[in-house]
Amino acid sequence: MKIEYYHASKYGNGAKVAEEFKKLMSTRGVDVNVHHVKDARPAELPEADLYVFSSPGRIGKPIGSMRKFLKGLQLPSGARYALLTTEMAPQPNKKTGEMPSEEERGKWQKVRPVMDEILQEKGLKKVAEGTVYLLGIQGPLEQDWEKKVEAFAAQVSVPA
Repeated sequence: MKIEYYHASKYGNGAKVAEEFKKLMSTRGVDVNVHHVKDARPAELPEADLYVFSSPGRIGKPIGSMRKFLKGLQLPSGARYALLTTEMAPQPNKKTGEMPSEEERGKWQKVRPVMDEILQEKGLKKVAEGTVYLLGIQGPLEQDWEKKVEAFAAQVSVPA
């Protein structure tokens, strides 16, 4: 299995997640090539069994460079993809102290849905998704974030 992993890390958190994923997949005998979207041409991606896309969230959407990259993709219809995003951890309401529900978070956090929409319009097939939370805008990553990456790696290791 060959995986091409594209991230749009701004502060290094996404790159850290990508390297952990690469390390975990190598123990499974899977070749993973990691690229920053600024160093790749979306119309000239190498052939792979799976494409992983990772973006931080900015104002509830994928960062602009990732949206532009995804819109320029030229992959065959039916190509398999997975999403592993880095997003701000949900914060409690300042007045009530209550954590937002899944429904409330879905209203303002649309990183994965926006990426899915772009990719599915191109006829690509999603096989997995995951999120690693950031504790601040520039990080650090949440405690035990490696376990989330490991769970994601297990999802994409399942044969199609």
